[in-house]
Amino acid sequence: MQTDTYKHKGMRRALVNQLREKGIRDERVLAAIEAVPRHFFFEKAFVEQAYQDKAFPIGEGQTISQPYTVAFQTELLELKPTDKVLEIGTGSGYQCSILLQITPNVYTIEYNRALYEKALMFFRKYGLKPHTFHGDGSQGLPKHAPYDKIIVTAGAPGIPKTLVQQLNVGGILVIPVGNESSQKMMRITRVEHDEFTKEEFSNFKFVPLLGKSGWESDNL
Repeated sequence: MQTDTYKHKGMRRALVNQLREKGIRDERVLAAIEAVPRHFFFEKAFVEQAYQDKAFPIGEGQTISQPYTVAFQTELLELKPTDKVLEIGTGSGYQCSILLQITPNVYTIEYNRALYEKALMFFRKYGLKPHTFHGDGSQGLPKHAPYDKIIVTAGAPGIPKTLVQQLNVGGILVIPVGNESSQKMMRITRVEHDEFTKEEFSNFKFVPLLGKSGWESDNL
């Protein structure tokens, strides 16, 4: 088990200051970034890269997202401690760990079996308790719906209908939508049962969302 030293904590504070300078304002999100030891998600040889504001490969063709991207998506969710959250794409478990700093009610699903097993081991090792699932996250987790917030951590060709239908009224879906080289961050709010609003934000680059409502799609 890795240790979290004063040096690591200092590097996290510096990272949080960078995120503030880039426009992140939600203090709960910044506190979560400062609280979670990002170097725990890296091999020891790469610890120095852990607190750079950059994405980093984690194997299986996937990455641990750039801290700014994690903070930006989390801020768009407008999370409250009572929210029930669904995360599509567990990946390394870093984004999930950030969500857990704000609410204990996190459900997370991963498409890739090897990454799922690795994240599960990580959560157990560090005493984190999200509800973890392996499967096609592009379909959400209808068995446990509805959710107050849904976050998608892979680029989608459109907004999956199946996800928006799993939101509570007043609920928010944050998802990057576009082609395989660039996606625009979208926030969809379920205003009424059959009424949704869409907001567009900056462009990002994510790995592709796999599954039936990913790049084989049934989208809005």
